[in-house]
Amino acid sequence: MLLSKLHALFCLCTCLALVYPFDWQDLNPVAYIKSEAWVSNMQALMAAASIGQTKIPRGNGSYSVGCTDLMFNYTNKGTFLRLYYPSQDDGHSDTLWIPNKEYFLGLSKFVGTHWLVGKIMNLLFGSVTIPAAWNAPLRTGEKYPLIIFTHGLGAFRTIYSAIGIDLASYGFIVAAIEHRDGSAASTYYFKDQSAVETGSKSWLYLRTLKRGEEEFPLRNEQVRQRAKECSQALSLILDIDHGRPVTNVLDLEFDVEQLKDSIDRDKIAVIGHSFGGATVIQTLSEDQRFRCGIALDAWMLPMGDEVYSRIPQPLFFINLERFQYPSNIIRIKKCFLPDRERKMITIKGAVHHNLVDFTFVSSKMIGYLFTLKGNIDSNVVISLSNKASLAFLQKHLGLQKDFDQWDSLVEGEDDNLILGTNIDTTNHEATLQNSTGIERPNLD
Repeated sequence: MLLSKLHALFCLCTCLALVYPFDWQDLNPVAYIKSEAWVSNMQALMAAASIGQTKIPRGNGSYSVGCTDLMFNYTNKGTFLRLYYPSQDDGHSDTLWIPNKEYFLGLSKFVGTHWLVGKIMNLLFGSVTIPAAWNAPLRTGEKYPLIIFTHGLGAFRTIYSAIGIDLASYGFIVAAIEHRDGSAASTYYFKDQSAVETGSKSWLYLRTLKRGEEEFPLRNEQVRQRAKECSQALSLILDIDHGRPVTNVLDLEFDVEQLKDSIDRDKIAVIGHSFGGATVIQTLSEDQRFRCGIALDAWMLPMGDEVYSRIPQPLFFINLERFQYPSNIIRIKKCFLPDRERKMITIKGAVHHNLVDFTFVSSKMIGYLFTLKGNIDSNVVISLSNKASLAFLQKHLGLQKDFDQWDSLVEGEDDNLILGTNIDTTNHEATLQNSTGIERPNLD
């Protein structure tokens, strides 16, 4: 989802060159990272890496935004999510972006690099916060539309906060799921009640392809589980809305009972990025409680052909120009059936990771070098994507807001947008293979 193996290895070499901390031949890594020299050199690296760095943006809507984590059922079959919501503005501290070092280790495992990369990332980004008030009380007095958000391959619940915060600032409750199907870089659960009480986490890391294993069967199995996890999360939140007793295993300051009578049950949507885009489609095909869906730069390989005709709900594809390729667009177009509401736009100059928070916390040099930033400003990408999403949601959830001011974006009417796609799918061979002669590998 974040870096190719080559990019990550080069990143590690670049980091080491910046600080020149040791001779690899003589290094005892465990001893070295505990030394004062390591700390001093990493501080120098952090200073160098922060040049040109931006912050995760605040929401542009009128609501203050709160954030908390919810885990229902401590086993790996339970639901785990980060919740963004309209909050009371009462001075709570900002939320820690990535709360455990194991997530950085999971990212290093995902890109197939040395565990030191995870250590370096933890030092660089482990103290980053997002502009949402941690455990702030919910703003009561109205019912909010609900969005279930599903992450990409190798991601996890916290790293789409720029999207979650912005949507919450416009009056949505956003539940960003952390999937337990083996597609998250890292996630955790508790083995038993004793582990819950002592805070002893059991970590699950990304399920990688085995030697000789075909990708489609695994990804199709995963997307089916992901869809069930979306539905399970929705059911739990609606249970809370009904006032049924549900316990947050994490035992945080946030009172779950605040969510009672807070959800507009007729206004529920699902949104996802990349593998999450495929999950949106699978979820809509299985659960009619979701009124519509938005697929952000969807990666379509996991989808079975039987799904495309089973989606009656409105569906909106927001693509990023530098990710899409012919065979993927062909699969997307299979969703465009008569008498079904379908829209597709493409953001010019944008890369796949422009919708992931790393595009904001990385410096310009690192962002361009490792394709975390495109030729278009990341803030512009997020703004276009979120405003177009809000316009689509207003229309298909029946919202009484002013989001229709951005209806033109849904029709591709902006200098940075293309209506439909820039990809030519008229050549039959091009629909089956890219220029290398094989299907493009997943870039989530």
